[in-house]
Amino acid sequence: MRDNPRDWRIDSLKTVARAYNITWRQRGTSHVVFIRNDGRTLPVPARRPIKPIYIKKFIELVTK
Repeated sequence: MRDNPRDWRIDSLKTVARAYNITWRQRGTSHVVFIRNDGRTLPVPARRPIKPIYIKKFIELVTK
């Protein structure tokens, strides 16, 4: 992800989030909100393609 932040799908982000115990919600909106255990959130547009800035922010959410 870090080397190639382009062409990721929301399902791939959900898979990574599941591996790191990050939950998400999508209540009929155009965004998926990823929620860490400490309460930090990251809304990501669910449409494809996901912009690289959101992938970079997602990596930061997972690693910090």
